[in-house]
Amino acid sequence: MTRSLRFGSAEVRPAERQLLVDGQPVFIGARAFDVLHLLITHRERVVGKNELLEAVWPGLVVEENNLQVQISALRKILGAGAITTVAGQGYQFTAMLDSERDTLPGAGGPLSAPKTQLPAGQRAALGAPAEPAAPVPRLAVAGRGTRLALGVAIGLAIGIGAWAVLRTKPDAATVASMGTNAQTAPAHSVAVLPFVNMSGDPTQDYFSDGLSEELLNSLSSIPDLHVAARTSSFSFKGKNTTVAVIGHELNVGAVLEGSVRKDGKHVRITVQLVDVATGFELWSHAYDRDLGNILTLQTEIATAVIKALQATLLPNAAAALELGSTQNPQAFDAYLQAESLEGREDKETVLTQIAAYDEAIRQDPSFAKAYVGKAMALSFIGGNIATSSSVHEYYAQARGMAEKALALAPELGQAHSALAQILVFGFFDFTHSLKETERALALSPGDTFVLQRSVSPLTFVGRTESAVTNARRAVALDPINATSHETLGFALYFARQYRKAIEAYNRALSLNPKLTRVTALRGLSYKRLGEIDGALQSCSTPPINTYNHVCLAIAYHQQNRASEARAEVAKIRQYLGDAGAYQYAEIYAQWGDVSSALQWLETADRLRDSGLVLLKTDELLDPLRKEPRFQKIERELRFPN
Repeated sequence: MTRSLRFGSAEVRPAERQLLVDGQPVFIGARAFDVLHLLITHRERVVGKNELLEAVWPGLVVEENNLQVQISALRKILGAGAITTVAGQGYQFTAMLDSERDTLPGAGGPLSAPKTQLPAGQRAALGAPAEPAAPVPRLAVAGRGTRLALGVAIGLAIGIGAWAVLRTKPDAATVASMGTNAQTAPAHSVAVLPFVNMSGDPTQDYFSDGLSEELLNSLSSIPDLHVAARTSSFSFKGKNTTVAVIGHELNVGAVLEGSVRKDGKHVRITVQLVDVATGFELWSHAYDRDLGNILTLQTEIATAVIKALQATLLPNAAAALELGSTQNPQAFDAYLQAESLEGREDKETVLTQIAAYDEAIRQDPSFAKAYVGKAMALSFIGGNIATSSSVHEYYAQARGMAEKALALAPELGQAHSALAQILVFGFFDFTHSLKETERALALSPGDTFVLQRSVSPLTFVGRTESAVTNARRAVALDPINATSHETLGFALYFARQYRKAIEAYNRALSLNPKLTRVTALRGLSYKRLGEIDGALQSCSTPPINTYNHVCLAIAYHQQNRASEARAEVAKIRQYLGDAGAYQYAEIYAQWGDVSSALQWLETADRLRDSGLVLLKTDELLDPLRKEPRFQKIERELRFPN
């Protein structure tokens, strides 16, 4: 390509290797020119960072931040809309050349209908005057720390100062492209995307993903930071999505992305903070370390940054970000491998996860977060997989792990949250669980792990308003996570806000149609509103679980379809036998058979049925509440006032 290329007020002359703006030559340097020329030449697609590095610096080993410097320099001259950052992928030239614009009907303006798959509204008009800079209070960050994470987290804080100077309001076209639901991102809000594994070995994904997740966890411990949670941020992994779209979907003002090259004992990490509104890189840094020294990285920059951001960070921010972590690289690696198995629900995988946590603990017996992870894995087996004879054993082991974590790191919010879950589900210790929940929230108010897990203990003791508040906060931090909306639906259902619960459950199912329990509780919400047909339709929608049968048994009975109602009870009996005692009490209470309901409730009490945690707030048991036998069981469970 040798002819001149014009867009807006700019002209690129490849033959002369020259850039002109308003007819005047602008010096940008040979590397920047080559970057621009390559992006224009391949403007129909996203150009990867590796491709740019190899083309512009052939035969040289160059850190990624050199490329970021050139992109930033070009944007300052051409405007942010000329080059779009595609998170985790690379860059795309998104201005329209004059020669292309002239072929479009009704085209007008320097960036009319750019030739790209990206929405036109995401590209600011090249050369248009910038709007006045918006005041920026403080940064909020999304997600789930090791010393490495601390280094990046504190480095990120450096970029916050630049953000206050550079941040501008989104242009009108960008806002328009987002539709009528466009939001204003919370002050100081950021999403941390999964770091790209540049090692060429897919089996190393756990390491790059784990670093990102640990960074999220660390940042969420800093006051005044609004951090988008892991599930929502990681939903963009491998997708060709612009930072503008990510910022809108997650309602954040900045995106942090990075790449990791791990080669034996050597690792190179490059990170950059991108302003959603302008597309500018606000801050970037490259770290090149031996793996054995990686965990001391943050100490090189911590002191200066903490002094600069004393008002934003905790007074002891460095200690807070390191809380519960390890300085042992082998322990950290084993921990990341364990964390990569989170969400798998078969016993074999959970046992593999526990073995990885055990290895992390063997390498570093003071690694508090590894004890938390093992505690949650053991409690999952106790509550979902173990047979009745071994349930208590698993919960006892889980409690020991959580208490060990707290002995090592008393200020670790996730450890308090884990212990709260174990105490309520494994030991019916509502008072102690509530205290641990409140302590976890005080220590980690921006951690979605803590927020989501606070909902059950608060709901069980009747503090449903607080449960709903925390569930809404978790949705704000993790908006693309179906579980966040399911948790909100749970809180709203037990707060007896049934219409709102249905809305939350509908959103959860739109994100993940295979969620269990959602269709049942949505159906029970319809039933409570008197919409029996809606209840039957929802509760008969797969996946079917025990509570779907409970819902159907109640709804059929209300329609005088007695044989069908009894058939649903028979199905539960076939699956659970006496282990379904609490569910039978709910059904018979709704059928008006108080005597049978009380008998089954007493059986549930004798068997220590886990369903008893719901007794205080379960609307299905309302017909029993004035009965002395019910009140006796409620007193014995010792719910706090």
